[in-house]
Amino acid sequence: MHKPRIWQQCHTLTNTRCIRSLSRPRQFFNSCHRTYATEPHLAADTPSAEPFLEAPAESLTFQEFVPPPPIVFADAANMKTYKPRTPGLRHLKRPINDHLYKGRAYLPLTFPRKGHHIGGRNFSGRLVVRHRGGGHKRRIRIVDFTRMEAGKKIVERVEHDPGRSAHIALVSDVETGEKSYILAPEGMRANEVVQSYRQGIPEELLRQLSDVNDQAMIAAKTAWRGNCLPLHMIPPGALIFNIGLTATGRGQLCRTAGSYGTIVVDTGDTDPKYAKYVNVKLQSGEVRRIHRDACATIGVASNGNHGRRQLGKAGRSRWLGIRPTVRGVAMNAADHPHGGGRGKSKGNRIPVSIWGRTLAKGGYKTRDKNKPNRAVVTPRARGKAKKLNKV
Repeated sequence: MHKPRIWQQCHTLTNTRCIRSLSRPRQFFNSCHRTYATEPHLAADTPSAEPFLEAPAESLTFQEFVPPPPIVFADAANMKTYKPRTPGLRHLKRPINDHLYKGRAYLPLTFPRKGHHIGGRNFSGRLVVRHRGGGHKRRIRIVDFTRMEAGKKIVERVEHDPGRSAHIALVSDVETGEKSYILAPEGMRANEVVQSYRQGIPEELLRQLSDVNDQAMIAAKTAWRGNCLPLHMIPPGALIFNIGLTATGRGQLCRTAGSYGTIVVDTGDTDPKYAKYVNVKLQSGEVRRIHRDACATIGVASNGNHGRRQLGKAGRSRWLGIRPTVRGVAMNAADHPHGGGRGKSKGNRIPVSIWGRTLAKGGYKTRDKNKPNRAVVTPRARGKAKKLNKV
């Protein structure tokens, strides 16, 4: 095969570019069409390929298929460690979130975090929650957990929220331009489009699905990552988060980082009074009966590596508003039931809390045995059964 001639490859380029390309042959070959000496030349009456390439998109007869964004989990290896230049960096480990917005929050959707509750006090100023106080100044983000408004919304950016472990996304309505914060699923990035179908399927989509009565086809158009749907419109086996409990309420379950639930196929309930409920399996193993019109968002809550982080030093806990936890055996006898005495001895007493009324571990059951939670279909594993499930 003959070596290609450079001047024959420039039938679509100007002479100036051809002359400049002689000194940069590698870049030139990658940027233009290759024509060899053995190929026939384009005739003068032969239509060029350029008009076809520049044809408008409306003239194309086919419709491009855009697949839905995939539901992803956080990669456990996506963690950042530091060279131990200081003792505080030696054990520091953080998740890598390069896609987060680096600027400030959208101020109209925030308000300052002030009050006695920062230090664990109630309305009368009494300490009701220990180990809280101090920390960096914060602003509370107003997050839309209900998502009742229909219409397409564009994701402008994904942000860090200091008030929760999951990330939030700032979205703007395509028609009105109104902005709001929503919980971001894992994998969401800027310029994505999300919708809410709590008020029903829009007319535009109904016209496309006028001849389709299959629920699977409807779910293929609506059950995309980041969309909010009623539970009865979500196919079985789908992963969901920000799950509501009532037909008109906000999302309350599975809102922390990396949490999700699964729609379970209901095969046991034949009672007609349970026809308006959907079974959802939570990560603890509990299967819960929830109203079919309650909301849920497709996907997994973002920032799944939040539980794998290591603060590295005590100062970072103080920045987060977490105060130290002192052991009972290290206190005086007047401050804790385990305090006092010589050496590390709790006085031959069973482990109890600082008030001495409840056990130190395991808590204190307050639910009446004759009034179980009727929304729980299958309770989560407890005690020895929980340990067996971990194995």
